[in-house]
Amino acid sequence: MIEGTRLLERISRKPRTLPEEALVDGFAEGKISVIMPAYNEAGCIGASVSDMKKQFETAYQDIEIIVVDDGSLDGTGKVARNLSGERVKVVGYDRNQGKGYALKEGFLHARGEITFLVDSDSEIHAKDLRAYVQALDGADIVIGSKRHPSSSVRTPPIRRFLSLGYNILERLLTGVRASDTQAGFKAARSTVLYRVLPLLSVKRYAFDAEFLAVASLLNLRIRELPVEIELTATFSARQVFRMLIDLLGICYRLRISRWYQRNMRILEESYQPIIRW
Repeated sequence: MIEGTRLLERISRKPRTLPEEALVDGFAEGKISVIMPAYNEAGCIGASVSDMKKQFETAYQDIEIIVVDDGSLDGTGKVARNLSGERVKVVGYDRNQGKGYALKEGFLHARGEITFLVDSDSEIHAKDLRAYVQALDGADIVIGSKRHPSSSVRTPPIRRFLSLGYNILERLLTGVRASDTQAGFKAARSTVLYRVLPLLSVKRYAFDAEFLAVASLLNLRIRELPVEIELTATFSARQVFRMLIDLLGICYRLRISRWYQRNMRILEESYQPIIRW
């Protein structure tokens, strides 16, 4: 296991030029990838990307921001492509598929040793970005949590109530021990995401719950860190219903059909070494 100070030093040092780029398990050593899924965010995607770029450049030397246009109808992709450059790339597709699908698509283009999964609506910020990488010394996944004692949260009461109720139900159904799964700010070593993402099936509403349920199933260590959040939108009845349906589907695949466990074994058996020592 890499010591936290060594990992932080490697992430913080001056980036190598591409021909000299060293690799860690196939990913660029010391590089940070930030994946931002976006659907119909033309009005805020420009400010969101600029803000995220500023935050990460202040903390880290070598970053890439990957904006995934999730089949937007309002020109989000066009606005995002106007921002693309050395540190910002845009990928996308024609039909809306959902947050889960978008994050998996973005990860196909990620090159960094560490990957952040971040919502694109500018409603959430880490209180200390460097602490997220440092925490990966003793954890496999680090998540922003609205319920961390040091978090600053401004949100409508009804949304706070629904979030708490959903979290209680999620913990009962899936066994996830995190106090908050829905905050859109997560970080992990890319090698960890490489293990988790292929096992996920939820494309839309309950992606975050499934992500942490599978991580728990893999016995990955999850740590929560504080965030600053200002949420203004509320959930529609349709969104709440779809989240509950997706959550019940996760529970069924986890507890009854054991779909995740079967696929874990398939992935483990897919690698057959030529020589067995």
